[in-house]
Order: sequence, then C-alpha cells, then structure tokens
Amino acid sequence: MNSPPNETNSRVDDRAKQAAQHQAAMEEVRGQYEELAELAGSLAHEIKNPLSIIHMNIELLSEDLVEIDTPGSRRCLPRVDMVRAQCERMEALLRDFLRYARLRHIDLIPGSLNDQVRQVLNAYQAQADSQKVDLQRYLDPDLPSIRLHSDSLQSALMNLVKNALEAMPDGGQLWARTYSNRGGVGLDLIDTGGGLDDNTVLHMFEPFYSTKDGGSGLGLPTARKIIEAHGGRISVQSELNRGTKFSLQFPVPPRLQ
Repeated sequence: MNSPPNETNSRVDDRAKQAAQHQAAMEEVRGQYEELAELAGSLAHEIKNPLSIIHMNIELLSEDLVEIDTPGSRRCLPRVDMVRAQCERMEALLRDFLRYARLRHIDLIPGSLNDQVRQVLNAYQAQADSQKVDLQRYLDPDLPSIRLHSDSLQSALMNLVKNALEAMPDGGQLWARTYSNRGGVGLDLIDTGGGLDDNTVLHMFEPFYSTKDGGSGLGLPTARKIIEAHGGRISVQSELNRGTKFSLQFPVPPRLQ
C-alpha cells in the first residue's frame, strides 16, 4: 500500500534537512581544521626563528670552547654538541611540519608518471649501487598522461624510494612498475627489505608516528597527502623478512586518455 502524498513529502523533507545539517556540520569541522592548521603553521614559524638563533649561537659557543682548550671547556663540548644536535633535529622537524601543513591545493598539469619515476630512480642510483641494491624498472611505454605537479610528486616518490633503500642496507632489489588499469594508472614500488609489522603498517601514515631514531614521522603522511592532492590513493602491503609493496593509483581525466 502506497504512503499518502503528504507523508512521502514529509520524509523527503526530513532527509533533505538531515543532509543539509550534515553538510553544515562537515563545513564547520573543515573550517575548524583549516583554522587549526593555519595556527599550527604560524606557531611553527614563530618557533623556527628563535631556534635558528639558538643554533647559531651554539655553533659560536662551540668554536670559542675549542679555542680556549681547557679541562673545563673540554667537559662542556659534549654538552654543547648534544644541544646542537637537538637544535638540528628540531629544525628538521619544523621543516617537515611546515611542508606538511602548507600542502593543500596544488596546480596540476598533464605529465608523464614514467618520467617522474625515472628522475627519482636516477637520483638514487648512486646510493643504490653503493648498497648493492638492484633497481628494476618496468615502465609501461603506453602509459597515459595524468595531471601532476612535478616537484611535489617527485618529493613523495623520493620519500618512498628512500624508505625502501633504508630497508635494504645489505643489498636487495627494488622494482618500480607502472601500468594502466580501469581506474587510471598505477605505480608499484616493491622492495626485498625486512618488511614491516602489522602495527607499523596500521599507523605509518599517521603524523609524527615513526620507528626511526630521530625521524619526524611526517615523511609518509606528507607523501600520502601529496598523492591524495593528485586525486590518487596509496596503499601498502608488507611481510616481515619478505619485503614491502607500496601501490599508488592515479586517475586519468577523460580528456587526457
């Protein structure tokens, strides 16, 4: 039995009202997030300036202590070096954070994913050779163009390749494979390193999560943010003592196909 017209219209109105309320709530949350991100970026800038001054003066103090060369100055040098190392770590953390916070909208133009992969692998070829890591390229010559921002995309890919090389200090293989699929184009980066445990895989894209000594924990979150700004997505599969596979997927706009 059909519902009366008034009852049907009332349900439609209720759903429309709920949708509008949900949209308004999402807009409010988005506005709060953007305000917080802007505030955090400003705070990072305010910290960066005095930290640079502290770092510079620590360098000068270290030089003075070396010139004095007394038992007291020699005892102070390790402490000064520790403060300097922490300043450098904080400066690196602030650089990574500001890069992460600033990344919102980027201008995309048609380009070749293969070219981006080649440039990144070429940049790391010398390091790979020194570590006895074999870089294998399987790049689809018929790969369609995607819309990309070269500098930021290369930054994301460099982070992934750097992590892969760090996972293979005693040698191994890194495969880079591009391909077309129904959704667009894909890139797989597969290494034969030590792999990651389930907890690391679960949290690795969270800001400030890191398993490395001195790591900022912003490299992979920034890489994901860059890929998502390209309309893409990133996923990871890993097995301890077997290796890790990062899969990137990018859309191909119809006019570029």
